[in-house]
Amino acid sequence: MGECCLRGFRWDAQPKGKDTTLAGRHCYVTGSESQHQIGIMIIHDVFGWTFTNTRVLADHYAEEIGATVYVPDFFGGDVLPADVILAGPEHWGVLDFPTFFGSKNAKHVRGPEMVECAKLLRARYKRLGAVGYCFGGWGVFQLGSTANNGLVDCISTAHPSFLVEEEIRGLGVPVQICAPENDAMFLDDLKALCNQVIPTLGIPYDYQHFPGLDHGFAIRGDLGAASGSMSVELELFR
Repeated sequence: MGECCLRGFRWDAQPKGKDTTLAGRHCYVTGSESQHQIGIMIIHDVFGWTFTNTRVLADHYAEEIGATVYVPDFFGGDVLPADVILAGPEHWGVLDFPTFFGSKNAKHVRGPEMVECAKLLRARYKRLGAVGYCFGGWGVFQLGSTANNGLVDCISTAHPSFLVEEEIRGLGVPVQICAPENDAMFLDDLKALCNQVIPTLGIPYDYQHFPGLDHGFAIRGDLGAASGSMSVELELFR
């Protein structure tokens, strides 16, 4: 986990959805639950399922395309305090990041939970997409893999973290990547690998490059200098 994952802005807005449960874990849900046409699952970043920005984005997606959007908790009930994280490096000593992203929230621990949630939503909706930010980036790639055989219809990720070559080569559904120019977690060689490999997989691919922007821009960006990433990320779900 890089320092870039822990910086950014908190947006001044009030979420419109509600807290519920999904597959036995906490979950924020927003949008119309009566239509059962389009479902979207957001896999959160280091700030977790309670972070205001993540919920505001979920509200935006729900309103923009008439979807029901879910933000499950994939940190096992733990919530890293946003106030401490945003306060800066001098305060991070109280947080045990190596343990948090090692044994507690490793891929082999949280990956099966993501699949379990997606399976429940797959049974409810005619179309299902997944969006992942930072920590959630590798998660949506796994959900969209050929091994999961159509579990989701499409995926989108912005500034993914912990993504590896195997997950890129195993993709089997339409994918969108929103990549900032400066990203210590999604380095240029990994960006190049995506642009080399994914076009050979026979799936629709949309790569959006954002010059001058940094890791975290899509979920913790400065709204005073809006990047337009919200609208970009919705194109796969229309």
